[in-house]
Amino acid sequence: MEFDAFSAGVEPGGLRNTREIGILICYMLDQFEKPIAREDLIDSIQENGIANYFEVSSAVSELVKLGNLKYEDEKTIAITKNGKLVAKQLGSELSSFIRQKALKAVKDQAELRINEKENPVRIEKADDGGYYVTVCITDGTRDLMSLTLLVPERNDAETVKKNFYKNPEKVYSMIIAATIQDKDMINELIKEHQND
Repeated sequence: MEFDAFSAGVEPGGLRNTREIGILICYMLDQFEKPIAREDLIDSIQENGIANYFEVSSAVSELVKLGNLKYEDEKTIAITKNGKLVAKQLGSELSSFIRQKALKAVKDQAELRINEKENPVRIEKADDGGYYVTVCITDGTRDLMSLTLLVPERNDAETVKKNFYKNPEKVYSMIIAATIQDKDMINELIKEHQND
C-alpha cells in the first residue's frame, strides 16, 4: 500500500494512506452506531497514534463531500447509507489491530465526554500557593461526593482532572471502600487498577 498521508504523530502500525483513513472513519462510525462530535472522532484517532490529525480532519471533510458522512448539527457527524456500505465492503482491508484500537479509542472518548458532563471538576488558584482541585461525582441528578485536593502546580491540577475523568466511578468506589474499611473491596479495586 502506498503511503500518501502525513505520518507525524502516527505510531508504528498506524495508517499512512488517505484511503485507509477514510475507510477507518466509516468503520468506526458504523460500529459505534451513533453520531459523534467531529472533534472527538478526530482526537480519538490522533491521540492514539492511529493517523495524523490533519489527514483525519481532511478525510472527514472529504467523506462528507462524497456523501459517506453527514452533519447532524454543526459539530456532530453521522454515517450515511453510503458510508455504511464502505464500512461493510472495505472495513476488512484494515488490520484487526487497527480496527479494535480505533473502536476502543472512540468509545473511550465518548465515555470521557459523558464523565466530563456528569462530574464537574473545578480548578482554583490558592491564595497561599498551589491549586485547589475540586472533583464532584454525581448520579446525574444529585451529588454523591465532592472532594477538594491541594496540589502544588497547575499541571498537577490538570493531571488530577484528566485522571479523574478516566474513571470517576473507580475514584468513588475506592474512597467508599477506604472509609468503610472494606479490605476485600479495596483489594479487588487495587487488582482492577493494576490490570488497567
